[in-house]
Amino acid sequence: MNQTPLLVTCGLPYTNGPCHLGHLRTYVPADAYVRYLRRAGEEVVFVCGSDNHGTPIVVSAEEAGTTPRALSEKYHKHFDETFKRMGVVFDRFGMTDDPANHHRTQDIVSRLQENGYIYKQVVHQAYCTKCKRFLPDRYVEGICPHCGKPARGDECDQGCGKHLEPGEIKDPVCKVCGTKAEFRDQEHFFFKLSEFKDFLLPHLDQLRGTTNAKNYAIGWIKDELHDWCITRTLDWGVKFPGRDDLVVYVWVDAPIGYIAFTEEWAKANGKDWKRYWCGDNRVTHFIGGDIIYHHSIFWPALLKGAGYGVPHAVVASGMVKVDDHKFSKSRGYVVWTNDDYLDKGLPVDYLRYYLLSYTSHTKELNFAWPLFAERINNEVVNIFGNFVYRTLFFAQKEFEGVPGGTVDPAIMAEIEKTLANVDQLMRDYEFKGAVDSVMGLAAFGNTYIQTNAPWKLVKTDKTAAAQVIKNACQIVKALALLIQPVMPDAAERCWKELGFYDEVAKHPVSDALHPVPEACLKPPTPLFVKMEEALVKELDSVLQKRVADANKKAEKIPVVTFEEFQKLDLRTGKVLSAEPVPKSNKLLKLMVDIGSEKRQIVAGMQQFYKPEEIVGKDVVVVTNLAPAKIFGVESNGMVLAAGDAASLLVPLKPVEPGTKIR
Repeated sequence: MNQTPLLVTCGLPYTNGPCHLGHLRTYVPADAYVRYLRRAGEEVVFVCGSDNHGTPIVVSAEEAGTTPRALSEKYHKHFDETFKRMGVVFDRFGMTDDPANHHRTQDIVSRLQENGYIYKQVVHQAYCTKCKRFLPDRYVEGICPHCGKPARGDECDQGCGKHLEPGEIKDPVCKVCGTKAEFRDQEHFFFKLSEFKDFLLPHLDQLRGTTNAKNYAIGWIKDELHDWCITRTLDWGVKFPGRDDLVVYVWVDAPIGYIAFTEEWAKANGKDWKRYWCGDNRVTHFIGGDIIYHHSIFWPALLKGAGYGVPHAVVASGMVKVDDHKFSKSRGYVVWTNDDYLDKGLPVDYLRYYLLSYTSHTKELNFAWPLFAERINNEVVNIFGNFVYRTLFFAQKEFEGVPGGTVDPAIMAEIEKTLANVDQLMRDYEFKGAVDSVMGLAAFGNTYIQTNAPWKLVKTDKTAAAQVIKNACQIVKALALLIQPVMPDAAERCWKELGFYDEVAKHPVSDALHPVPEACLKPPTPLFVKMEEALVKELDSVLQKRVADANKKAEKIPVVTFEEFQKLDLRTGKVLSAEPVPKSNKLLKLMVDIGSEKRQIVAGMQQFYKPEEIVGKDVVVVTNLAPAKIFGVESNGMVLAAGDAASLLVPLKPVEPGTKIR
């Protein structure tokens, strides 16, 4: 056992949308890794938290008519609860907007300044003359200066993929109002990343983890390292030390959150956080493949410059495809963790198994409902579940439980070989290989019991039949101990079926080599239930409808003339009152001041807003829509909203009710 404690982190989920399958590709393997190493005798702390800062959250909050903090708290709670439902259990799940991270970020930035790694520079930054503000990276869209493809302000996301510094993008346009932006001078702060090349190459040579994280980073360093602008013109975020007009770039304060969350955990448990972050350590980051640059280059350089220990390992997962298509929320190729899986009552263990066993951790994972069901039925149900059930059923039926006696050395040798394989593969982050090795032991058990046919043997030699069942029960015990990091619920039920009264998680994996004790057993129940074809078709139909609906939205919209558009009378209004429409769970009856008069309007937004949340809001109203009766209530106009979540369209600045929209 390694005497240095292990700190495991996961890339922080961003709090402007719900959890989906792509998130779980990182968190489930990390949880399985932590569960295994703890039961292999290691001291492990597992921390994560939500990423609360940056422009997208500001934009989303404005669209939703709420504050960035309120939006962050909403999705922080969502991710915390979803992870727990998935059996992903962190020692600390914090928020980057909490005081601990503000303090730690400002302290580290101050250290970097004192050590001479930060300098000031005037940059040309996009400014919107209509919104009257400097535009942070993701408020800007334009043309990539490197490849000429459309790009967003911080990254060429549709072309070469290069990181873009403020002022680099060509032909900038304000993402909020669509106005062509102009460049104006503004002072910003830069981190001297270019000075860390001689440190980073040997660091990466020693870095453990997956080869994709190491090789990708080495390629970037050998190409060229540019200094990073580490400030942004936003009100929302961690204030740059000594400046009220600038916040720290989100890719500075987000990874520092790992340290802050460790501090919060340590304070609550009487531990010293510096033991995990200062000097030699075993900090291991589980991340998605899209943020390798930040974790393998920028982050270790920042830590080194501030005098902290640097990461021990970076484990980067491959991307996720849905139905053999590139993962895309806008095109409908997405599986939502709660809506599409957990809320359907589907077993958590099945999804955990699929995520860990489908392919190597660094390879692309494809999720399709028929494929998912096939793997679960053929492997989990027919191999693992079948062996456990037939063994325990026969043991209880013929011997009232686990027979006495000793286990054959050949069986123990097979288990010992599996233990060694799993241990090596788990420590090498080869999770599919580890699961395959466990399933190989289950397949061995099936072959063993089929070959020795105790149901026949018991008729002629009951002692010999008892020996076969004793051996098979030993394999069942080993399987319960080994599969626990992958399928914790099934492992616990299997453990109880064997007659144990404590928790399987409290036993080291090495207990698989301790003889299974003689015990009386109750008639067993199957560990797993087959996924029926009708269910699979039903689940798949939801996905296919989502894709079809997305395609319809993407279809070419008919062109209207300017004269036709002018027929619409769009004006601002202020909501004076709101109340539910009787007998409807979707409609609200609004009274809206549109300047010249007050209008009663029925709006389908009861699912998304409480009445008191809308009262006092400035909204946009179609005032010359023909009157209509909805649920018996007259509606005289339409309040405009965007998207399936009915995000209200609101003016950025206060305007008088009745102001015409042009």
